[in-house]
Amino acid sequence: MNIEKLQKMIDSISQENTGTPSEFATKLNVSERAIYKNISILRLEFSAPIKYCRKRKSYCFTESGSLDLTWQEEN
Repeated sequence: MNIEKLQKMIDSISQENTGTPSEFATKLNVSERAIYKNISILRLEFSAPIKYCRKRKSYCFTESGSLDLTWQEEN
């Protein structure tokens, strides 16, 4: 998965607007397996507190904070 799609994934999780894993895969034009793989990477490599909420039918972050994969230039 490229960085742009990974950032879109993070943005959708932040907004709790992913839908089911199958719907999320369709939104990002990737396989459902890629969704599970990248969620796992975000959890393990970036320590992102992500869970799937069955009530909202969306992935969400369970703690306050942010995860951004873009370069931020210092002023």
